[in-house]
Amino acid sequence: MTLLAESLIYLLAAVIAVPLSRRLGFGSVLGYLAAGIIIGPFGFAFIRDTNHILHFAELGVVFLLFIVGLELKPSRLWVMRRMVFGLGAAQVIASVTAITLLAWVFGLGINAAMVAGLILALSSTAFVLQMLSEKKQLAASHGRAAFSILLFQDLAVIPLIAMLPLLGASASFDDGINYLQIGTMVIAIGGLIIGGHYLLKPVLKVAASSGIPEIFTATALLVVIGSALLMQFAGMSMVLGAFIAGMLLADSEYRHQLEADIAPFKGLLLGLFFIAVGMSVNIGLLLEIPQRIVLIVALLMATKAIVLYPLARLFGMCDRAAALKLAAALAQGGEFAFVLFGLAAREAVLPQPLIDELVLAVALSMLMTPFIYAAAELAGGKLHRPATSEFDVPVNSYHDVLIVGFGRVGQIVGRLLNVVGYSFTALERDSSQVEFVRRYGATVHYGDASRLELLRAAGAEHAKIIVLAVSNLEESMQIAESVLRNFPHLKIVARARNRRHAHKLMDLGVEHIFRETLLSSLAMSKQVLNDLGLGREETQHIIDSFCDRDAQLLVEQHAIHDSEEMLIQSSKDTAAELESLLRRDKPNE
Repeated sequence: MTLLAESLIYLLAAVIAVPLSRRLGFGSVLGYLAAGIIIGPFGFAFIRDTNHILHFAELGVVFLLFIVGLELKPSRLWVMRRMVFGLGAAQVIASVTAITLLAWVFGLGINAAMVAGLILALSSTAFVLQMLSEKKQLAASHGRAAFSILLFQDLAVIPLIAMLPLLGASASFDDGINYLQIGTMVIAIGGLIIGGHYLLKPVLKVAASSGIPEIFTATALLVVIGSALLMQFAGMSMVLGAFIAGMLLADSEYRHQLEADIAPFKGLLLGLFFIAVGMSVNIGLLLEIPQRIVLIVALLMATKAIVLYPLARLFGMCDRAAALKLAAALAQGGEFAFVLFGLAAREAVLPQPLIDELVLAVALSMLMTPFIYAAAELAGGKLHRPATSEFDVPVNSYHDVLIVGFGRVGQIVGRLLNVVGYSFTALERDSSQVEFVRRYGATVHYGDASRLELLRAAGAEHAKIIVLAVSNLEESMQIAESVLRNFPHLKIVARARNRRHAHKLMDLGVEHIFRETLLSSLAMSKQVLNDLGLGREETQHIIDSFCDRDAQLLVEQHAIHDSEEMLIQSSKDTAAELESLLRRDKPNE
């Protein structure tokens, strides 16, 4: 089957299964998994080879971790250190211990039981973050705790990959420590951090200054994939490279634009990844030994949930409902299990039949998670009580005010907001202006705000006010239309170059419009009148009267403007009809 035909099958399956799953309330991830099961070799067998697409779709997880890195500044990671390295480490250690003991009780050797415990203790970063994001619960206490634990698990994958060969049947400790491998890892991580610190921003600056959006997108993809491949070359997880690259750019002016450019690729490839996971589910094995598979799934999910609930309470989660939802969200196996079990088979750490059973159990645990989580939400509603803890401290960086266009007007608005202590997010599409403003200590992000993805990445869903300070009429109208259509809760305070620009904004329903030269002209007129000898009260009365009349005139002219627009359009239609008649009646020459 050709690649084009395969792509058609993937797209068709996703278009049918995912909306249906979301309509039934199960979320998109379950829809992708179900689509994979249906089209895979154990379903209708439209596609028989799953390995090649699974390896390619792992890029979705790579892009996901890059975006996670963009959202996680090093300073924020330090603030979250207790949750990441405390709760995260405790969950992994306790889960590994419990699962290892269970596997040993059921007859596995100590090495095999330890490997099973290490792999099955990990949860699915892609699955959980996608599920919580769809439910808008990532900022909730259990969402932030889940993020912290998953982040530690992703970091723990690296030493786990290095440990597996040491636990294999052919492993020998007589060979000593592989210093070359360890040195390669250290050099790769150090090179990425140092090189990224000094090279990433200049490269992105060149791409942004080109003024070609496609070049900037290509550069963003180059950064992510290049960082991932560097880590893979050093024998580590690709996601670590993407995560480090994201963290290095978390404080840069290109952060929001990078997130907007990468997000569509992440979404598509993550969907493809879940389809590939669904295709790998061996339904035949489930029919052959159903009791054994169901027992493995039940023990896996119950063990991880029982371990995590008291740990969450111990680490400060006072709300029992939140702790219950956290335990339910992380009870499944993770996507890295598919990679690690393949490595375990190659190193002869586990027998192949057992690996097939465990891979099926991991996939089924993912399938069960939306149902388990829905039950936890239902039960949590009865347990919920307001509580305060360190989990209630927001960790996102969204602000109430967005300033679009950080030139002469936008900068003054920003400076006044700073004076009264209000934070804001500023966006500017001119890369040279971004560089110039940042040189003087101001924080502004590069990006084209007419793109919906950028507004979402900049936190438009969480903001209250957007200051539309761009001078270009067409760009201003595009952004205003996008905001009104997609973020109707946002109050728009708009700059207008002239009366025509103001009329266009009024056509859209924008209420708070300020012509850029009006106030300065009024201030100059006031000074002239004072210098001519008029008193301050008389001058102020004249200015106020003029403003009232000008505002009334603007509304009256807007009505005429609407009529003129209709008249112009009507004239164009009439002219087009006449031209058509003349063309039809013109004799053939």
